[in-house]
Amino acid sequence: MAEKVTFWFDALCPFAWQTSRFVKEVEKVRDVEVDWVPMSLAILNENNDDAPEDYKKSVARAWGPARVFAAVKTEKPEKVDELYTEVGTALHKNDENNTDQSERFTDLLRRSLKAVGLDEAYADVAETTEWDDKLREYHNGAIDLVGDDVGTPTIALNGVGFFGPVITRVPTGEEAGEIFDAAVRLANYPYFFELKRTRTESPQVS
Repeated sequence: MAEKVTFWFDALCPFAWQTSRFVKEVEKVRDVEVDWVPMSLAILNENNDDAPEDYKKSVARAWGPARVFAAVKTEKPEKVDELYTEVGTALHKNDENNTDQSERFTDLLRRSLKAVGLDEAYADVAETTEWDDKLREYHNGAIDLVGDDVGTPTIALNGVGFFGPVITRVPTGEEAGEIFDAAVRLANYPYFFELKRTRTESPQVS
């Protein structure tokens, strides 16, 4: 019987990207059904007045991709996985997070939508509030499971939600499967809440 995995992501988050690539590796070696759902760093930080200005600017740009993913998730849910891979590769692997100068990544989004066979017009919603209510609904699905003091990635394993796993390098093959098995085992114990240590490196995207 397939393990049910729900994965909430913000496309701009490098940690979510690394964890998502881990989940893609797990798909190769374990029987899993993954539901890819957008959440939003912009929503998460709406009332974070203490954040540095550079971070606030970055989060403001995050509205664009998140809105597009909310629209695609609602109307073409089967394409979210493929689109996330396309957008995430451009942002993180190709470093377009730093080189795309459009206000909310609309140029990158148009190219990515076209690459996966979706209407490029979806990119237009990046600059509107048309899908914000739906995005908040998806976002709150994660927060309702894990609380509001965490972020992205958030993952649910058979309905039990956690922030993370936070990884900086992507395990592959059976190693990915074994790490996933351990996460499922922890999730199945109703009194497990947290494991954490200080990070010593940033995500190593290659």
